[in-house]
Amino acid sequence: MIRTNRKLEIVIHLMGWGMVFALPLFFFNRSTSDGAPWNAYVRHLVAPVNLLLVFYINYFLLIPKLLFTKKTREFLLYNLILVVGFGVLLHTWQEFGNPLVGLPPCPYPGPSRWFFLIRDIVGQISIIGLSVAIRMSVHWSKTETARQEAEKNHIASELKNLRNQLNPHFLLNTLNNIYALIAFDSEKAQQAVHELSKLLRYVLYDNQHIYVSLSKEADFIRNYIELMKIRLGTHVRVETDIRIQPDSRTQITPLIFISLIENAFKHGISPTVPSYIHILLTETQKEVTCEIRNSYHPKNKQDKSGSGIGLEQVQRRLELLYTGRYKWKNGVSPDKKEYSSQLVIQP
Repeated sequence: MIRTNRKLEIVIHLMGWGMVFALPLFFFNRSTSDGAPWNAYVRHLVAPVNLLLVFYINYFLLIPKLLFTKKTREFLLYNLILVVGFGVLLHTWQEFGNPLVGLPPCPYPGPSRWFFLIRDIVGQISIIGLSVAIRMSVHWSKTETARQEAEKNHIASELKNLRNQLNPHFLLNTLNNIYALIAFDSEKAQQAVHELSKLLRYVLYDNQHIYVSLSKEADFIRNYIELMKIRLGTHVRVETDIRIQPDSRTQITPLIFISLIENAFKHGISPTVPSYIHILLTETQKEVTCEIRNSYHPKNKQDKSGSGIGLEQVQRRLELLYTGRYKWKNGVSPDKKEYSSQLVIQP
């Protein structure tokens, strides 16, 4: 990519200076054979050469060595010397080094030499400004590219760190459920371990990608819910509605919804009071929506199940991957009996 940009930059420079050097040719009459027009062109050729030298002395030397290193005074001083020096050399050449030969004298008096000197100085100052503008834009472009690359690497590193935190967090919550099963139903505990192996296969392999297909994520959610339902009593009602096509190719970041579902099972179930959890996962052409409603039975401070970092991770991952492309509404109802969470993502 950098090499391609460099080639394009060289082509633009060649085309620009080619037009500058070719422009005087359009104002000379080349039909005569005495060579006078060509002498005039050669005489005028020193002006674009002068601009070219001023441009590239700034472009390759003064701007990167002085202006970019905050040595503004030195930059202005050297350019002042450059403009005055080249201005004197230019007019010395035009007046003594290559005088007009073979052209008839002009019947009308022309502008004074000071007019041309000021004109050339203004031209040199303009070409210095152009050199600064182009060099600064190239410098800004390279700096911005480097910044975006560094930000991309930082985001990738942070997402990897979040995934590394999520895996043991998810495993800890699941093992707590299996531990509770062992005490009163060893057969269900064995079944839970078998289901857990399926989930871990997904967590260990597919979770290493930034995005997975929504159909795979939906299958994982179904398996997780079935695992959680194993230890639930008859007083708990779990309703699941997953409206995702089996071959859905929508890409979604893995395990983005699982923390919301974990939270529902953690705070939505009471060991004695009738409880419920409603989970809805839908997909349209533009959005993926996960909506969860559950009875609200907050845990006390002595309850150590889970680490409490799941929802914080959801928020951080959404900010990193779906900035400006998600809406998340969650909270407890006014009567403190229901907790709801609605996450809408535009993949």
